[in-house]
Order: sequence, then structure tokens, then C-alpha cells
Amino acid sequence: MLAFIDESGDTGLKVAQGSSEYFVVALVTFEDHDEATACDQRIALLKKELGLSPTDEFKFSKLPGLKREAFFDAVIPYSFFYFGIAIKKSQLHGKGFQFKEPFYKYACSLVFENAKPYLKDAIVVIDGSGSREFKQQLDSYLKRKTGSGVIRKLKIQSSHNNNLIQLADMVVGAIHRSLLNKSDREVYRRRISSKEMSVQVWPK
Repeated sequence: MLAFIDESGDTGLKVAQGSSEYFVVALVTFEDHDEATACDQRIALLKKELGLSPTDEFKFSKLPGLKREAFFDAVIPYSFFYFGIAIKKSQLHGKGFQFKEPFYKYACSLVFENAKPYLKDAIVVIDGSGSREFKQQLDSYLKRKTGSGVIRKLKIQSSHNNNLIQLADMVVGAIHRSLLNKSDREVYRRRISSKEMSVQVWPK
């Protein structure tokens, strides 16, 4: 099993001063490696169809609406599912949330807790350029939180070189968009609703 994580928003708590209202994490899962490969190849082909270079990234925040829709239409035929956690930062009060890495680790643990019944021996790939020490800390933390047999190993890779992390970026962007007061808030998440296992807004 393969799983890909990305986030949307920032970990800053000063919402009134410009920080995002939500910090959102999405986990995209493939049970079958061949299906993941096929989806990866389809995303690469879509870049060519849209006149993008192979090194261009699909990033939800930077794409116009029609290209977002084209992306989701292209990946819908493939067998993947997603889980999401949206943390409403205005309701956070603990001191631990003031620090980026603990906040990020906790958000990941929440989405893994919801996905745990569906995960087995997963190879988890996370976007980022975090240090080796942070990778080891996150790996140990998530394995401790989820128990044995859920996560086999964790890898940090650049989204620039991984189309399936870009898929996670698009999914988490659609989730985040659906929570905001925007005219297109329902367009993208509704387009991929058949892939949604759970999206939790926390705290309630």
C-alpha cells in the first residue's frame, strides 16, 4: 500500500493577522502499486495535454479553475481514496500548537487515526525538505500513534519530482477550498467525492 500526504494553509495561530483559518492535511492512498503507477503516468500525460512541461507541478493554489477540473477529471478513473483533517486554528489553545513541527506531527496523527482501519504496511510519502532528524521523529511518532502493521516506512520527497504528491496537493487544496467562503467552494471537492473516505473538522 502507498500513501501520500500534503497540507494546505499554515501553522501560524494569528488568524486575525493573516494566518490561514484552517490547517488541512490530506492522506491519499493506493492499495495497488500498479494502479498508483498508472495514475502517475496519467498525470504526466495530462501535463503534455495542457501544454505544461514534464517538470511543471500541479499545485491547487496556482492553477486556474479549468485546469483544476481537468486534473480531477483525469484522475477520477483510478483507484485511490483520501482522508482529510481540517484544524480550525481559532479554537486551539494549547502551548504545543505554537510550534510548527509538533503542530504538523499532531495534525498528521489525527488523519492517520481516521485512516488506520484502512491502512496496512503502508509506505508513506510526505512532501517536504525536512531534515533527516525530523523524518525520523515523524516516522517514530506516527508508528507509535498508529500501532504495529500500519506504517512500514516513511519517506520525504519533493513534490517537484513526484506526481502523486501533486495529487495529494490537489486533493488537500480541494478540501481546504470547500471550507472557505468562495464562489467555487463546492466545485472541486464535489468532483472527487467518490474518493472521499472521511474529512474531519477539528476541534468540533
